[in-house]
Amino acid sequence: MKFSADVSSSSRKSRKAHFQAPSHIRRRLMSAGLSKDLRKKYDARSIPVVKGDEVVVVRGQHKGREGKVSAVYRKKWVIHIERVDREKVNGSTVPVPIHPSNVAITSLKLTKDREAILKRKAAGRQANSA
Repeated sequence: MKFSADVSSSSRKSRKAHFQAPSHIRRRLMSAGLSKDLRKKYDARSIPVVKGDEVVVVRGQHKGREGKVSAVYRKKWVIHIERVDREKVNGSTVPVPIHPSNVAITSLKLTKDREAILKRKAAGRQANSA
């Protein structure tokens, strides 16, 4: 059932909006879930990934691997994680691209802006539960 007349329920239009999203919207779409202890601590479920966060891969071929985010590649919808790489035929190593939905953040690189985001999310949860 459609609730908002302003938003299309067409999968074609949804996919187009997703894959043609500008960088500032891709940032929000490239969010990762927080680990269970961070979820309790900050009362938030997910946050956009930034370079410097420590993550653990929870899905896919590299499940269980941990490392620091070395790059957030918005154009390709992936992140690169230190020590999660593969060797090419010529011997050089390249980072393995991983989608942010397949990782959990275990340690946050906190800035003033990110702290404000987490406080705002927690405040919203408190308002909804009251």
